[in-house]
Amino acid sequence: MLFAGQGAQYPGMGQELYENFPAARDVFEGAEQASGLPLREICFHAPHEDLRRTEWTQPAILTVSIAMWRVLEQNGLHADAALGLSLGEYGALVAAQSLDWREAVALVRLRGRLMQEAVPEGTGGMLAVLGMEDEVVEGLCRLAPGVLEPANYNAPGQIVAAGEIAALEWLEQEVHRLGGRAVRLSVSAPFHSSLLRPAGDALRPALERVHFAPPRFPVIANLTARPTPADRIVDTLVGQVSHPVRFADSLRYLLAEGFDRFVEVGPGRAQVGFLRRIDKNVRTFVTDKLSDLAATLDWVKEVC
Repeated sequence: MLFAGQGAQYPGMGQELYENFPAARDVFEGAEQASGLPLREICFHAPHEDLRRTEWTQPAILTVSIAMWRVLEQNGLHADAALGLSLGEYGALVAAQSLDWREAVALVRLRGRLMQEAVPEGTGGMLAVLGMEDEVVEGLCRLAPGVLEPANYNAPGQIVAAGEIAALEWLEQEVHRLGGRAVRLSVSAPFHSSLLRPAGDALRPALERVHFAPPRFPVIANLTARPTPADRIVDTLVGQVSHPVRFADSLRYLLAEGFDRFVEVGPGRAQVGFLRRIDKNVRTFVTDKLSDLAATLDWVKEVC
């Protein structure tokens, strides 16, 4: 299971799911109580600009993902491992029955607020660099005027940098000069950079108050690209706030372990795209639209 991360949001996400599946309705209603947010209004009707508000975005995406997971689970799908992109790691822990889903929604609302408050809005951001080797982008980050660091290793030829706006603008120019592509991400802070270290430190006490049960199946940590034992979950969730997401290495680990069928859970389909850039032979499924979910459930009926 591949759980969606921030950046996958769009107006109307999860509405078809809510309207067609009682299990999804239960999740949305419970998540609203846990978060104190009108998540149905946010997910179904908020304009795109409001969905960039990190304190809203993170619980909204997680709620849609958990609702989708509940529908898949009720229809007979059983996971053997899970991985989430940043925020999605919380969804993976929920699926593995390590973390209560209501606690997860409340935690990511706090996480989003702390991450946004760590850097004033408009002073930092993230830039996806396409068509260049990781080592080249890493070298450019070291040369940048200001704080600029690799933040997401998504797939071969795709790395995301995070940092101060002036440094991002410099990197964008350098990437174009060298023949690569650069795309600004729809996020409001330089996630997974050292600028976010205060947010991780502030999140730790809340994480330490939560009970993390041993995961029922391996959950691959963004920080290490390896399964996380229960006694290390707090450290990895704190660390991933201000360190790079090693998503490509996490996918390679799962492929080396013999996994060849992957389901993306949540809005969007970016993660299966990253996966297919590593191995085109794996079978991938998505759940974003109702038609996608129906096709995935048909497959579940065949194999379960």
